[in-house]
Amino acid sequence: MSNLRVVVAGATGRTGSEAAKAVWQAPDLELVAAVARRRAGEDLGLLLGEAAWGVPLESDVAAAVRRTRPDVLVDFTLAESAGRHALDALRQGVRPVVGATGIPAGDMDALRALVTATGLGAVLIPNFSFGILLLARFCREALRFFPDVEVVELHHSAKRDRPSGTALQLRAVLEEAGAHAPVAVHSVRLPGLVAHHEVLFGGPGETLTLRHDTLSRASFGPGVVLAARKVMALDTLVEDLGALIDA
Repeated sequence: MSNLRVVVAGATGRTGSEAAKAVWQAPDLELVAAVARRRAGEDLGLLLGEAAWGVPLESDVAAAVRRTRPDVLVDFTLAESAGRHALDALRQGVRPVVGATGIPAGDMDALRALVTATGLGAVLIPNFSFGILLLARFCREALRFFPDVEVVELHHSAKRDRPSGTALQLRAVLEEAGAHAPVAVHSVRLPGLVAHHEVLFGGPGETLTLRHDTLSRASFGPGVVLAARKVMALDTLVEDLGALIDA
């Protein structure tokens, strides 16, 4: 069986660079193109502090997809563009795996409609960390005893969306599982942070805190690789990493 051909968009960004490394290192994936807004023509491996990969940066996602005809587009660009990239990929028969958060509602509606129309799978997940997946599962168990709960998310000062997509996903999980709604979400933006999520439960005479800390964005790599593999067998839009684990 031949390797899955993958294009990575946002390949020099904070998270996109880790996704590109994970794809490059996966034995069954082939990085056929990398896209970033700057430094087109330079070797991605060298830009990421490694040996040359023979993958020069390109500046246009749609053109890279048309040229290489990949199986999967992995996209870690900005929310304003990631939805459009995913729609264009689906129209070309390419399955998107998207890690951007805050995609406009209109683009999300169009994505769901196009996935249904084409029968091609797509993955749109705000956090590819296995630790966040486990945090959500532990929250469901805690709610059996503590229905009063709030969420605190802490991120680096450059993060644009507030609250984070992960925090919103955790709130949805909590409310669907029986938390006293609405579940409040508190946001912190400070230099020195990466990505941190706390879920605080309160009951008579006690509290319980569940917390996940992202110390390096390399933690997202295994989830991205899993999604690139699993999306090939999907015919729906998946927004939960747990659904891929259990598939």
